[in-house]
Amino acid sequence: MLSDLIKDIKTMDYQGANQIAIASLEYLKKTKLKDFEKVSKQLEAARPTAVVLHNCLEAIRKDKSVNTINKLINQIKRARGQIGEKGSKLIKNNSKIMTHCHSGDALSIIKAAHISGKKLEVYVTETEPKHQGIITAKELHSLGIKVTLIEDPAAASFMKEMNYVIVGCDSIRKEGVTNKIGTFDLAILAKKFKKPFYMAGNTLKLDNRKKFVIEERPVKEVYAGDLKGVKIRNPAFDVTPWDLITRVITEKGIMTPANIKRLLK
Repeated sequence: MLSDLIKDIKTMDYQGANQIAIASLEYLKKTKLKDFEKVSKQLEAARPTAVVLHNCLEAIRKDKSVNTINKLINQIKRARGQIGEKGSKLIKNNSKIMTHCHSGDALSIIKAAHISGKKLEVYVTETEPKHQGIITAKELHSLGIKVTLIEDPAAASFMKEMNYVIVGCDSIRKEGVTNKIGTFDLAILAKKFKKPFYMAGNTLKLDNRKKFVIEERPVKEVYAGDLKGVKIRNPAFDVTPWDLITRVITEKGIMTPANIKRLLK
């Protein structure tokens, strides 16, 4: 049911822009695009910041067919492997890497570097308030990669030891790159300690939307008790400006901020 899918997207059973898009596209395929406009608006509203689904829906509007949906799903899945292959070439042996949240694209780079035989140690931020970094830590550990899990505020204490920061992204815009809240903080720290700051994402994350909303999630994720008179805010994302980003790793290549800006209309 559509209501079940929307609930799963909102509660983050589907994490990340790519997963949201694939789950939504699979649903549309099953409905054979029945009531496309109505359904697509509801799906897109479930997690408004991530842009992959929006771009896929725009492509489907131009050619409403199951074939188009299948091509988009394959494009998203294929891009991850290509990002890993290209990005892993930037990583030297015996490197320490810091990452944030749980990004399939960022992890594809780390995994590809590990599979190629490079010795790595990864520092993973816990990523408050939903603790997605723990998922990342478990996944990397299961592959035999040395992992250290740290609290978000501890990033500054360990940044000087890092060789790289590698994170994912949810949308790539003229003003910067949107990713999980706390990414901007890491970029500032990387700049301070002169560490390369890489963001990974496929080109379906290029975001030309004029209307752009940073999703704010339920306050109970921050604090479930009663703080009378205290306002709580829980933004899910922040935007890292281009002057803090070293490169964006896409399926089409490793791009400078200037390269990316030229792709944005």
